[in-house]
Amino acid sequence: MTADTLLERITDYANRPDPYPLYSELREAGPVVRQADGSYLIGTYHEINALLRDPRISADPRNRLAPAPGLSEEASQLPFLRLDDPTHHRLRTLAMRPFGPPHSPGRIDAMRGQITELTKELIDGLRDRAQVDLVDDFAYPLPVTVICRLLGVPREDEPLFRQWSDTIVASADVKPGDDATERDPAGEQARIEMGRYLVDLAEQRRGHPSDDMLSAFINEPDPAMRLTNEELAETAVLLLIAGHETTVNLITNGVLTLLRHPDQLDRLRRDPGLLPSAVEELLRYEPPVHMRERVPLADIDVAGSTVPKGTSLILVLASGNRDPERFHEPDRFDPARPDNQHLGFGGGIHFCYGAPLARIEAHIALGALIPHLGTTTLAQDPPPYRHNAMLRGPRHLPVQVHQPV
Repeated sequence: MTADTLLERITDYANRPDPYPLYSELREAGPVVRQADGSYLIGTYHEINALLRDPRISADPRNRLAPAPGLSEEASQLPFLRLDDPTHHRLRTLAMRPFGPPHSPGRIDAMRGQITELTKELIDGLRDRAQVDLVDDFAYPLPVTVICRLLGVPREDEPLFRQWSDTIVASADVKPGDDATERDPAGEQARIEMGRYLVDLAEQRRGHPSDDMLSAFINEPDPAMRLTNEELAETAVLLLIAGHETTVNLITNGVLTLLRHPDQLDRLRRDPGLLPSAVEELLRYEPPVHMRERVPLADIDVAGSTVPKGTSLILVLASGNRDPERFHEPDRFDPARPDNQHLGFGGGIHFCYGAPLARIEAHIALGALIPHLGTTTLAQDPPPYRHNAMLRGPRHLPVQVHQPV
């Protein structure tokens, strides 16, 4: 096998349980590795970190060479995480306003008590069960319920938007040879339907606001700060999906890692003060997002190699997180790791806007689970993984509980 097949092998479902040997191969092949489909892979920490902050690198797939017919800025609204400044900055700022003013307690901090109570309820529901699926029974319902409460989405509609979400996430994966400018028809249809559903919910609150984000968006008093219906649809879809998809992976990967490292699990049980550091290490060691695709707006030099304008540039964040040039013993899980400036939330202007909520949920969820994991073992290792290579995590995590939880 050669280095120009790495993307094909990384995205092969057979390698989903353990892509890290392929990431090591990527780093050894060089900071820049051209693929057979014409894309370029970057797997080294310092190069990824610099490119995430480089204004010559675009998040907008419409900057790819030979854009797909019919996809124009006028014809297709994109979520702000796929846009560049100044449009990205404007929409991100508007989307973040309902969370609360910067550097002050806001809507998310106010939900700590609710998240703690919900976590306790979910764990209480696992008592006296000999086998548990920690995805379906815990890691999925926790962030879904939280984001539903934040947005103002009825929890009973979860089966409806879960189907849309699964379709959209499947369509958003990185695939070799794909034209990233062309949206998957099924994913596009699901995005449209979910957007209409969320805009309709918001419209029901026009003039009758409640304490949720859809109400805040639709009742914004400043005309200059209002989202159009198209912007509201894309922003609300993004918040709903991103508000739970990555957190499910973070919690599930966290539990899986702790059960695979009983010595570190015991260490955290004895020293709960290490938990914030352990969450950061989980974001490095088993991140919920493995790759991000970008497009150079001009020919750029990366570590002595030229990456041409308009090509697909795939930043393999999870590989950068295991780069021995940046992290000491990178393949070792160390909850007390110092200087842990990982790439788990990306970087630059597109740094994950949901990071504060994800950290709070992971701290509370894992903190509540850890006392019980000593009596729990994996029923299947590796567990079955989701098909998505970019948003990597177990689809199910069956465990055996040897004593009642």
